[in-house]
Amino acid sequence: MNRPYFKIVVTDKRSPRDGKFIEIVGTYDPKKPGLNSTLKLDRIEHWISKGAQPSDTVRSLIKKTKNPEAAAKKAEAVAAKKAASKPTKAPPASEPPPAPIATETPAAPESSAESAPATPAAEAATEEKSAS
Repeated sequence: MNRPYFKIVVTDKRSPRDGKFIEIVGTYDPKKPGLNSTLKLDRIEHWISKGAQPSDTVRSLIKKTKNPEAAAKKAEAVAAKKAASKPTKAPPASEPPPAPIATETPAAPESSAESAPATPAAEAATEEKSAS
């Protein structure tokens, strides 16, 4: 249902797109993998010799039908290129690595006020105590 499926027709240039046509010369199913068209090559060649101009899509379908090996090689190359261009994703890690645990060493108890203070503010406080 609602799948694209086309009839390849020979029509007069002056006819509307969905209007009257001269002859059905094939079908095209773009969703089907592999050989996805049926063409009456003898009738298509007849109409091209009379001056008919195939659309770009029909021209490529004619090439695929005339030389299926080249079309298969091209399809494989396109598939390989598409597979190579896809970025490979690394499998997600089940758990992040554990963070390193910081250990503190116990500080020696200060016995006198003469020990070196750790910060400049503590140094100033120590000097004030000494001055008093």
